[in-house]
Amino acid sequence: MAQKETSVAELTKNFEDSTAVLLTEYRGLTVAQLKELRNSIRQDAEYAVVKNTLTKIAAQRAGVEGLDDELKGPSAIAFVHGDPVAVAKGLRAFAKANPLLVIKGGYFDGAALTADEVNKLADLESREVLLAKLAGAMKASLTKAAYVFNALPSKAVRTVDALREKKESEA
Repeated sequence: MAQKETSVAELTKNFEDSTAVLLTEYRGLTVAQLKELRNSIRQDAEYAVVKNTLTKIAAQRAGVEGLDDELKGPSAIAFVHGDPVAVAKGLRAFAKANPLLVIKGGYFDGAALTADEVNKLADLESREVLLAKLAGAMKASLTKAAYVFNALPSKAVRTVDALREKKESEA
């Protein structure tokens, strides 16, 4: 009983510390394949085989709802502490190479995700790429603004010079 309570406490902490949770079924995968999967997503997530009943209790304690229906059969969870997109991409790539891995769903940003929504998450570009695109767009806008601001004084000088010439020619 004490061991189960310790497991629930550890799972609850994992849920609370994660930016996202991605749920998979690993039936038929070898220990070596599971190790390979863990290593492939280690930078952004911790991948753990879990007991469904204990996971349901831990999720409830952590305020994570919507995973109960998916917690059937042999389940493993990727507790994401880095980029959720990178982990979703890693799981999908591994599932393509090893069809026995099934992505069942997940939890991200306060909402449960279906398997299709996890695949859509994997279709997104990584956080770094999106930030680079945003920075590029902002730089382009600032460059345009700089050209406008530089053009204003030179245009004003030309206007003043033109008015001065007109006044001198009238005199």
